[in-house]
Amino acid sequence: MVTKEIKDFEEIRTRARAFLCYLLSRNIPNKVPEPMLDTIIQALKKIKKENKDIDSLYVLDPQGIQIIDAISNNSSFRRGKNINKSMRAYYYRAAKEKRCILTDPYPSAATKELTVTASYPVYDDKNRLRFIVCMDISLSKLLKIVHPTSIDSIFGSFNKTVYALFCFALFLVAFLLFFKGFTSIATYGFSIEKLDIKEIFESTILITLSLAIFDLIKTIFEEEVLGKSKKEHTEDIHKTMIRFLGSIIIALSIEALMLVFKFAIIGPEKILYAVFLLAGVTFLLFGLAYYLKSIRTDK
Repeated sequence: MVTKEIKDFEEIRTRARAFLCYLLSRNIPNKVPEPMLDTIIQALKKIKKENKDIDSLYVLDPQGIQIIDAISNNSSFRRGKNINKSMRAYYYRAAKEKRCILTDPYPSAATKELTVTASYPVYDDKNRLRFIVCMDISLSKLLKIVHPTSIDSIFGSFNKTVYALFCFALFLVAFLLFFKGFTSIATYGFSIEKLDIKEIFESTILITLSLAIFDLIKTIFEEEVLGKSKKEHTEDIHKTMIRFLGSIIIALSIEALMLVFKFAIIGPEKILYAVFLLAGVTFLLFGLAYYLKSIRTDK
């Protein structure tokens, strides 16, 4: 669940920052001759009243010392005055970048839940830093506020359902291919002298294709249904593609070899078709070689 929340946060981070920074900049005057702490406190109380999902709001001085107890509906948050927070990211990033920032999720000391902080530096008319206003909100609440539209949510759920059904259908295909390939050999038992070379080739093709399809199912299910990050699994995708293409090449090569033997015996005039198939396999090999070269170049 935590991994999914962090992934969702990365997707809506820009919108979340825009929303929280808008709340602060709309209510708190900046670049005025003499920013007043009382004015800022009244603005924070107004923000808290209008946005009940916000956990706490507080103010730091230019050195990073919290100068008021946090404004919050939760009594466990109403503290922090005189605490040095100069080592916190929401202080030094806002002071350094001189703009409203949004931190990465971090465990809250009060609730132990993942929390993010928006911090807004307040300057006087001479561009001197006077205050840094901070707003804490739990990650789960932020995701509910800055959420995709209902249409996006419905389409996302529909998309996952469709991919899950495709994965199930492909799994049935892979299972049937494996079952057919296995049973065609298993029927001979230990009677090696009864083995048919044609049956062995066909079983190899079926089992190889079932393995390739299974690898494809694994990648699709992890990315599209479970929602794992594609960036984190780029290497796995490459490996799956290589195995998938390799399996197809092997299966086609075996089929081409079978056709060469078959046409050489029963129809030499048709052997050209086997040559065309071998040419196709060769093109696939060149394509796989180019793919391997391209992913190495990307690294």
